[in-house]
Amino acid sequence: MKRYAIIVAGGKGLRMGAELPKQFIPIEGRPVLMRTLDAFHACDASIQIILVLPHSHQSYWRELCQKYAFTVPHRIADGGDTRFHSVQNGLALTSNTEALIAVHDGVRPFVTKEVIEQCYREATIHAAVVPVTPVVETIRHLLNSGSKTVDRESYRLVQTPQTFQASLLHRAYQQPYQNTFTDDASVVEALGESIYLTEGNRENIKLTTPFDLIVANALIQQ
Repeated sequence: MKRYAIIVAGGKGLRMGAELPKQFIPIEGRPVLMRTLDAFHACDASIQIILVLPHSHQSYWRELCQKYAFTVPHRIADGGDTRFHSVQNGLALTSNTEALIAVHDGVRPFVTKEVIEQCYREATIHAAVVPVTPVVETIRHLLNSGSKTVDRESYRLVQTPQTFQASLLHRAYQQPYQNTFTDDASVVEALGESIYLTEGNRENIKLTTPFDLIVANALIQQ
């Protein structure tokens, strides 16, 4: 079955406090976004990668590809006003039948081959698959009167790639946008569909703050 990967990289990196958008920041001499595309290509070179970038970032990305001699095959779609609209634009370059589509954050370069393969494999059975990891910290629920501890075993941290049968994801993204759509799973759930959870890898962090870059460099050096 044909496999697509929509890599969404529309962030401005405001929380990173850097001049460069976070997806272009180099870690150990290679831009974050290239490391992310590398992960999918290394897992399966037949995956059709679609990179969603703001139009204003695309010429700079092409310059980086030349500078780093980056040759992983991919197509580019324009970023939208929200993540929802960015994914819609990426979906326009995919087939809506007999295919699997993974949607992944461009600033999660440490997803493993095993997790990528597992998400595709399980999506052939469950239609909508999301990788998650356990919560290891104590959680408190904020209330008007204060807060209380909740059972962390009842919660999971959500990662990407969130992977779907193509016909389902296309149908989900035909819905009108809602501000409750925080990820692809929430869009699919709005159709009344269930989500299958699979095990992610803890290193698959989303690089958002300067501290995350410290962790990223440590992971690569390891």
